[in-house]
Order: sequence, then C-alpha cells, then structure tokens
Amino acid sequence: MGIDYLLAMKKFKIVLLFCVLMFVNSCGQQKKYVDYKVKQGETMRTIAKNLDMKTKDLLRLNPDIGRKPAINTVIIIPNKKIVSTSDKKNTTTIIDEVKTETNINEVGKIIDKDLERTKQQFVIHEVKPKETIYGLKRFYNVTEESLLTLNPELKEGLKIGQLIKIKLIEEGKESDNLIYEDVIKKDISIKVALLLPFKSKEYDTISSTKIFSRRKSLANYVTDFYLGAEIAVDSLRGQGVNIELNVYDTEKNSTRIKSIISENNLKENDVVIGPLYSEEVLTLASKVSVPIVFPVFSKNQSKFSSSKIIKTSPDRNIFRDELTTYIKDNFTKGTVIIVTDEKSNSNSFTIKEVLEAHDSISKVHILKPTKGYIAKKRFLNILKPNVKNWVVMATNDNVIVADAINSLISLPDDTTAKVFTFDKGKAFDRIDNFKLAKIGLTYVSDLYVDENSSYTKNFNKQYYAKNFAMPSFYGTKGFDITYDILMRLASGNKLKATFNKGASYRVESKFDYKKKSFNPSENNGLFILKYNKNLTLTRIK
Repeated sequence: MGIDYLLAMKKFKIVLLFCVLMFVNSCGQQKKYVDYKVKQGETMRTIAKNLDMKTKDLLRLNPDIGRKPAINTVIIIPNKKIVSTSDKKNTTTIIDEVKTETNINEVGKIIDKDLERTKQQFVIHEVKPKETIYGLKRFYNVTEESLLTLNPELKEGLKIGQLIKIKLIEEGKESDNLIYEDVIKKDISIKVALLLPFKSKEYDTISSTKIFSRRKSLANYVTDFYLGAEIAVDSLRGQGVNIELNVYDTEKNSTRIKSIISENNLKENDVVIGPLYSEEVLTLASKVSVPIVFPVFSKNQSKFSSSKIIKTSPDRNIFRDELTTYIKDNFTKGTVIIVTDEKSNSNSFTIKEVLEAHDSISKVHILKPTKGYIAKKRFLNILKPNVKNWVVMATNDNVIVADAINSLISLPDDTTAKVFTFDKGKAFDRIDNFKLAKIGLTYVSDLYVDENSSYTKNFNKQYYAKNFAMPSFYGTKGFDITYDILMRLASGNKLKATFNKGASYRVESKFDYKKKSFNPSENNGLFILKYNKNLTLTRIK
C-alpha cells in the first residue's frame, strides 16, 4: 500500500459536513470623527466642555496639540453637536468637517499637506496591488463601516497608492502594522520537499476503517495536512507558479529520516516542509542548508537553535505575553485576580510582576486552591461590587478551572467578573459554552476563521471539489502553512528576507515571523478572541 492509495482511502472515509451561514448586513452610520478649526479664545478645555466630554479624552484624540491651541488650529473631535462659545443664545449648531488641502502627484497618489500630523493621530495604510477592503478589515481588526467613516472615498473602491486612515493610534503607542504583499515573480519556479510520517508500509495490512477510526489519530493528521498542502500547491500553480513537489514518507521513527537524507539531495530544494518530530528536525538541520519549516507545535521547539528552522506555531510564552500586554493596554481601574496552581506558579508571578509595574494596576491578587479547589467566598473576599473585576486563569487544571468558573458565574448581581486565559486548553473545552459566554471568556489563540469571508468559502469549495469532504482543522493548517511559505518564495526573494515585509493572514492563521540571525525564525502571529452571549466569537485584537 503506497502513499497515493492511503490518501485515496482517506478521501472516502471523511464525513461530509455542511454549515449554513447567515450574513448580517450592518447599516451605514455618520462619520465618527471630524476635523474642527479652533476659534478665537477657545481652549481644549472649553471645546471638550462644549462637546460634553473630558479634556483628557480630547487631548488623547489630539496628542500633538497643547491645551491652548492657536487660532485656526485643526483638531480631531467626535462628530456630535457642539454648543458654540460665541453664540450668546446658546443655540446648537453642527460642526462642518474641514477638508484638508491635497495635491495629486504623477501616479495619482494623494499628497496630504498635513500628513505628518495625521500620521501622529491615525494608523495610515498605503494601498498595495491586489489588496481588498476585506483584507484590511481582517489585518487591522476594524469594521468596513469605520473605514468608510474615516475614508468616504472608499465607497468608490481601493486605488493603488492611496493613503487611507485605518484607526486612531492608541495613546502612547506607535503603529508597526505591516501587511505582507503577495507578489509573484514572472516565470518563477520553486522546488519543495514535503516530509510526513505516512507510515504506508505499516498500514499495508491494516484496513482503512482501523487506520482512520480515531479522529485524532496520526493518520488523520498527516493525510489531512497533505490534502490541504496539495490545495495550496494547486492554487499557486493556477497563478502561474511552477512548483516541483517531492513527497517523502518518514515512517514512524527517526531511522528513516537518515535514509531520506542520504538517498536524496534535499539541498536542491528551496524549502523543506516537515518533518513532524522535533528530533527529526534537528537531524535534518544538521545535514542541509535550506530553510526547514516545522509545521506543528512541540514543547521541544524551544530547544531549537539552528537558524535554518522556521517555527510556524508560536511558543507558549508568547501567548502569555500577548495577554499581559492586552490587559495593560485596556485595564484602567478595578480588581485583578490570577487563579493558579503549583505547576503554574512561574507564569502567575511573571504576569503579576508585569501588571503591577503598570501605573493603572496597584495590586494583583493571586488565588491558589486549598484542598484541591477555591471556595466561592475567597473570590467574594477580593472581588468588589460595581467595579471592573478581571480574573486571569493561569491554570489548565480541569478541577480548578471548572470550580472557579462555576463560582464566577454565580456571583451576586452587583458583582461581575470577566475571565481571561492565555492557555485555552482541554480544561476549558470541557466547560459548557454557555458558561464561557456568560463570563465573556477572552483568550489568546493562534487560530481564527471568518466563515463568511469569500477567502474561506473559496478554500472550502476548492477542498471539497478535490477531496469530496469539507476540510478538517489539519487540512486547513496544511493549506495555510504551505500556501504562505510558497507564496513568499514566489516573490523571488529569499524566504527569510520576506519576514521583514509584514504579517500575512490565510484561512485561519496569522504568520508574523520574527527573523533572527543565529536562531530559528518564530511566528508570533496571535489573535485575542472573546465569547459573546450568543456563543459567537469576536476578534478583539
């Protein structure tokens, strides 16, 4: 039984599952922010007062403007009714938007005379070829409505070279967002080796029913990953990329990898995707000089030291740091509790130390189980009524997680808690989604899929047409990794040189590689997701 036969069996063993998707059209709204020209005698305080807002919030919208701006200074304000200070009758008038004077250069690119000031206030994006509003929405996590509010001209579509406002820059933050631009060099050819443990010889005498009976079996993972990778190769070939794909069966142990290396000149490839086992990756890295893409997460990947290795799955400490940064950026006043256990002490104290160093968080409480659980009254001794209470679950212990969530969903009406975790593992998978929605569970993830997007629908359609089934998690992962790596190579640049050119989004993964000179390159692409009361997920970062 060869690899082709094994894959053929897999195609007919997958269960067909269709999902009916509903589209929700949002209604257009007026512009959220407009420009306002300061009048004689006005200060930021008087303008804020007339807008019925706090002075500090107005200053936050205009970080480069002092409290006493000169007459005719143009500032950003919310688009709302304002009481004119010069109107003795105190009647209300609508502020008209002040249009910025612009010029257009020889390539049709808008040149804003106030561009430097605008860049200090807004994230600015220059439109590249083939970019879409959907792509900008997904990368920057903004709505189409907000883009149209800031850029009314987008109603006519995107134009190459166009400078558009994405969103306000958060106070004290600089924007380093950069989208990787998919570019294919004419007549480009790529040679790629794919190393996976199909174990075709071992399965030669085993029925397909037994091979694929367990949902999370290695056979399911490997074949689905390959089928997804195959779709990626087909898609790129359809776009004019000449790809030579060589597939190798690494079987079940590291002895075969040595034979593959000795019997084949893997150095001739532009990239090697696989193998799946960390010890095999280390063996391969010591023998070849081409980039090696490690397509799975392993606890042992932190031990990788070769600069040839590319880790596609973020390390777990990156998850923790991402959540910690989010809390620092968004928490203002209230109570923070970390629920932990003995195994998670190091993570808990790292989070505590970082958060308490932030000026808006004076104290972080740590709760550990007593006799295996945390009594509800221990939460009530710390949580305060009518204030913001944030609870960070730094444990993945089944009993502790279940017990803590049961306590938090049954708090008094005047006391609420929002729950966060950077490690949404099996312990949370066992909790009823209604409970997770009730506490607004917010967590870090390396996966996020928008089922309503045309990109996702096209992939699902292409996968089904070829494999007679909808793609599994592993199939989508195989597509995302393979397509992203090969698309970057299709630019004609060296693979690692593309890592400095921005992050990319595929069907469900974000690839934001950090290139390191003498160490493996790491993918830091993560999302922060929140459960809604209707059991849907919202990406908040």
